[in-house]
Amino acid sequence: MTDKGPKIPRSSKLQPVLLAAVLGAVAGLAGVYGIGGLKRNATMSIADPVCEDAVNAARRLDPLVHGEIAALTLAETPRRLPELDFNDGLGKPVRLTDFRGRIVLINLWATWCVPCRKEMPAIDNLARAMSGEDFVVVAINLDMKNSEKPRKFFSEIGVQNLAYYEDSSNKVFQELKRVGRAVGLPTSILVDRKGCEIGYLAGAADWSSDDAIKLVKAATLK
Repeated sequence: MTDKGPKIPRSSKLQPVLLAAVLGAVAGLAGVYGIGGLKRNATMSIADPVCEDAVNAARRLDPLVHGEIAALTLAETPRRLPELDFNDGLGKPVRLTDFRGRIVLINLWATWCVPCRKEMPAIDNLARAMSGEDFVVVAINLDMKNSEKPRKFFSEIGVQNLAYYEDSSNKVFQELKRVGRAVGLPTSILVDRKGCEIGYLAGAADWSSDDAIKLVKAATLK
């Protein structure tokens, strides 16, 4: 009769298996969203004292970050967003500076992004409820091959309140990724009147909810 050695407790056998599963899941998330996507507090480049007002606004908005927009991360350091260049529906160049003087919600989306497609009606409803002299939604499409596809999608879901913007070069996404503010789609960034970040949200949200409307209204108060 041979000696088969000491019996290993079942829990000890499972530990390496569970560890491997966890590591595999983490690797998968990193592959989809980028390592930065797992770091909610990725820092941007250089603090800008001009943006102190945006941080003060973020502190004021903090009690309103819950419910449908609980994932919104508010700015803690004064940071100006990079200058973003993209095109309007006629192919004319547009810059983020063109919206100075208004609170801006930048939304990055693409037709191949399922959460983006589900979120877009709410983005359109937010624009209908809040767009004006103090606030604007700038939804930038990032489809790189077929510009007719996102236009057709807008038509299919009945978008009526959003101007069409696009960046087929993907430069906007790369610029925001460089400063830790774009790790996947959709991405939304709330920007103050000077082009400074108030907060950002990685992933989809119901931007037409009462929670979102209240926050945007509070953000536009001077």
